[in-house]
Amino acid sequence: MQNQAAAAPGPPDIELGVPRDGYPALAAWIARDPDNESYIFRKFDRLSARNLLNLQSQLTGIEEKLDQFDEETRRSRDFDLKQSARRWETFARNAEDSNRPEEKKRMELVGELQVKLKEYHEALLLQSQIANLGRPSKRVLTTFRNWFSGESHLRNGHKGKPILGGRAQHMLDDEQDLAALRPPVDNDALSRFLQDHWPLQGSAYPDPRDRTRHFAEHHVVWAVATISVVFAAILLIGAITSLYFVTSSEARLGMISGFTVLFAVSVGLLTNAKRGEMFAATAAYAAVLVVFVSGDLGKTTNPPPK
Repeated sequence: MQNQAAAAPGPPDIELGVPRDGYPALAAWIARDPDNESYIFRKFDRLSARNLLNLQSQLTGIEEKLDQFDEETRRSRDFDLKQSARRWETFARNAEDSNRPEEKKRMELVGELQVKLKEYHEALLLQSQIANLGRPSKRVLTTFRNWFSGESHLRNGHKGKPILGGRAQHMLDDEQDLAALRPPVDNDALSRFLQDHWPLQGSAYPDPRDRTRHFAEHHVVWAVATISVVFAAILLIGAITSLYFVTSSEARLGMISGFTVLFAVSVGLLTNAKRGEMFAATAAYAAVLVVFVSGDLGKTTNPPPK
């Protein structure tokens, strides 16, 4: 998803030949992206934290009441009450007895605990998943904001109107509170560069004033894969060829060091490898060069004198 530099003249409040009618137009624009990168929504981190704190406080109150009931049971001389703390069947039978209101209250508290604890745990797990959602890229967020605010529908230098009104028009203001439901597959430096500067723009939409263009993500993936394979082959074949024709031990040592550093940098820029994977790949590459130099193939032979 990208913006083009120019826009054809036209009314700023019309998009695709129909009015920019708020939520319907915005939903259609979001769903238009074939790679779903435009699925950007607020996480409401502050409200989520507030909700978890409220649930936690409610559970703290239930915990305190249960502790009080347990203490009363330990101090009580009522045999049936003590049995209720040891046998669930006795507790359930006593809770149904109208002459034992205290145990009925305890049973109600147990039911409240089950409901509230399930709600709290579900909220924790959901928030854990939401916290792991990635943030939108600068490219996608800038495109979204331009279209949302009407900047992609300029006419005679006048700014268009935001697609939504009320509080909803500020939905993209806080970048820290936004989540991308479908971030790019690859997030390495080369992939990000090609995504930001992909030369093959998608086809224009019926409204020429909409500067949003989409490109197929798999095209970028294939381009990055091709470049990575070619670069890896060059590093390996080039290093072996260079070392074959160099006889000086000092020069070979310097070349191995240089090629190893270059390989490590290429792994960091061209792949999504983690730190441990980068160390392992670099060590394997250096080992190949060292074995080549120390073996017979790494030695240049001079023809015997006549």
